[in-house]
Amino acid sequence: MTDPHPNRPHRNFYGRRKGHDLRDSQERYLAEDLARLSPGAVDWDVNPDRVPLDLDKRFGGKDVWLEVGFGGGEHMVHQAASNPDVAIIGCEPYINGVAMLLGKIREAGVSNLAVYPGDARDLFDVLPEGSISKAFLLYPDPWPKARHHRRRFVTAEHLEPLHRVLKEGAKFRVATDIKDYVRQTMEEVPKAGFEWLAETAQDWREPWGDWLSTRYEQKALREGRAPHYMTFRKTRG
Repeated sequence: MTDPHPNRPHRNFYGRRKGHDLRDSQERYLAEDLARLSPGAVDWDVNPDRVPLDLDKRFGGKDVWLEVGFGGGEHMVHQAASNPDVAIIGCEPYINGVAMLLGKIREAGVSNLAVYPGDARDLFDVLPEGSISKAFLLYPDPWPKARHHRRRFVTAEHLEPLHRVLKEGAKFRVATDIKDYVRQTMEEVPKAGFEWLAETAQDWREPWGDWLSTRYEQKALREGRAPHYMTFRKTRG
């Protein structure tokens, strides 16, 4: 069979797309809300030419933030409610997390969000260069085995396109409770054209002033793992 998208890069996906069965209400959220909350034409089947998204048209000229892997969506909804003049795109391939987010959006009544239920790399393909004002990577999949560290987000495969879509001077926040993820983050993110915004190592122990603790963080604290909060800034084009 001929590949309908011969120019599509081969990308391995690691992780779960779906977990336990969804509740009836969550199935309804997906059916009724997901298409309306799309950031635009991202998937290859609808945008094989990889035409960049028109974010000004989609969001009315607002600054646009990006959360990669939003989990259950509590942080994303919190930021949307706290920053009504900003638009936030959330990217999450785990459909159970997407369904949880959609329920939280309904409950909170926020309207400045967009949701892409897929691989962040496909979204990066169609985000215009220098279009994102702030990005978040919060408690990403740790891939704890050494042979799996290349699957982590903090590798060139993800950081280089992230750097491209961020505005000059844009901030990139990373939170994790995994010490080795901190090590890899501190090694790899500066290589990709970011500077760490901290004066002492202790600075990464304190959460951001607008932080909302997530269920992943609460689990880490219960299990005795210390969270780390790292802020970087894009420094070179």
